[in-house]
Amino acid sequence: MILVVGATGTLGRKVTRLLLRGGTQVRAMTRVIAEADELKALGAKPVRADLRDPESIEFAVRGARAVVAAAHSILGRRDSSSEIVDYTGHRTLIDLAKKAGVEHFVYTSVVGASPDHPMDFWRTKSRIERYLEESGMAYTIIRPTAFMEMHAYELIGKQVLAGKRVMLFGRGRNPRNFVAAEDVAKAINGALQLPALRGEAIDMGGPENLTSHQVVEAFEKASGRKAKVSHIPLAVVKTMSRAINPVHPGISRVMRLGVVSETTDQTFDASVFRSRMPIALTSLDDWIRNRLQT
Repeated sequence: MILVVGATGTLGRKVTRLLLRGGTQVRAMTRVIAEADELKALGAKPVRADLRDPESIEFAVRGARAVVAAAHSILGRRDSSSEIVDYTGHRTLIDLAKKAGVEHFVYTSVVGASPDHPMDFWRTKSRIERYLEESGMAYTIIRPTAFMEMHAYELIGKQVLAGKRVMLFGRGRNPRNFVAAEDVAKAINGALQLPALRGEAIDMGGPENLTSHQVVEAFEKASGRKAKVSHIPLAVVKTMSRAINPVHPGISRVMRLGVVSETTDQTFDASVFRSRMPIALTSLDDWIRNRLQT
């Protein structure tokens, strides 16, 4: 049995479905049990647990042969802050998984995770990678680029499809890499199946690097709508981020990420990943087409 942590999130839901289709028993960990009704109907066994509650985690990991950690709190604040969930919560999860005799721990990190990254979320991911590596458990770390579901669709494409104004940080001309969550789920499934990938940290991304304006154009083409686009100067974004941080550090973090995304190299060459895992990576055009068909 495999425990999927964050099973009702964007990635966790896809991982759970994929494992179930392959005949694997899945325990779907979620904070809100009603959100797992669809997964339960597919054969998953929902369990209510919270990364902030060690007792619930101890129950959730009991009897699991593998754990997939697919939860995060980049937008969290107060008792759901990234420091509490992404750092303390994941350390607790690793400790209790090891205590329960879990054989394999798959951790979802992020491309570029490092101790000196300008974004605290990336630094936290790096700290948990090190903690997992030193835990003594067999592990695989998957480091994806920006999810299409959030960074291409929620922040840009959704507004194009709805005929609303798209707000881009900066000029929107810096190429970025976007990856489909379904492809990341396939990589996680591969990591669970292939012993050769244990002890490895695998960077992965989509097949193309696109600017924010190219993302807008892709949704325009698919929808037949002409987008209304406005730009927020990066200096303004920085000022807004500082002002909102005391009230909502999660939103402040996303604003800072927007600045970093427009001022640093965000491209990714997927050729090395393809040589390690034979997954057909989804282009943004194909992702949009699939989205509009459902």
